Amino acid sequence: MSETVACSAAPTPSTGGGPAPSAHGLLEVSGLRVAYGRAQAVDGVSFTVGEGEVVGIVGPNGAGKSSTLLAVMGEVRRAAGDVRLRGVPLPGRPENVVRSGMAMVPEGRHLFPSMTVQENLQLGRLARRRGRAPRLSDDEVAALFPATAEFARRRAGLLSGGQQQQVAIARALLSDPDVLLLDEPSLGLSPTIVTSVFSALERVNALGVAILLVEQRAEMTLEFCSRSYVLVGGRIRFEADRRTSMETVMAAYFGAEPVASGSQP
Repeated sequence: MSETVACSAAPTPSTGGGPAPSAHGLLEVSGLRVAYGRAQAVDGVSFTVGEGEVVGIVGPNGAGKSSTLLAVMGEVRRAAGDVRLRGVPLPGRPENVVRSGMAMVPEGRHLFPSMTVQENLQLGRLARRRGRAPRLSDDEVAALFPATAEFARRRAGLLSGGQQQQVAIARALLSDPDVLLLDEPSLGLSPTIVTSVFSALERVNALGVAILLVEQRAEMTLEFCSRSYVLVGGRIRFEADRRTSMETVMAAYFGAEPVASGSQP
């Protein structure tokens, strides 16, 4: 059974395959704020993701990581801030954001359990931009995530967690994004499945798809991404990279001042 994706090697730190990061960023987020009633979940967050870059956002529970991704995608209202893709402001409606060139794999996968795998995947194809050939063909996506072909006619709700994650990522890729957002893709998966999923993501990135990754596993994220933002209390504390120690990151979680380069006030 295709529990793992079609990658045998363990993931190695991404080198940001594809074009070098843009000086101005492929995705630019500035002054982003999200509030739920009087509770400020995201408070003035700014960051960039370059062409073909792999960027992480790490932080403790309740830091505002998921809210940041949801606001970028237009799934929750942006109280303030600017989100641009290739310099063009992104609309606030998620379906228009997808057609602009971004896709998201949400926490918990959010498949339609009563629909077949093939029907779930078709939703991704329907969101493709017209007038351009997709970066990954259907066959290439199926080769990366074999559960999508093996269980094409099975209802998505009957798949294991690892198989569902394959379908969720494949669905997002079939919309042909320039930037793929992932929220906790390792959640609830065994270490073996996590390794295979991240190996597939590395191959996706090598084809030129930029990745913005939110993960609870900070050490794995720092190793996988070229750089990462440390988010605490709805604010970015500093920008980390593979040289940043876990001691520095964990200290920031508990309010200590960062001692890494790229600190933000």
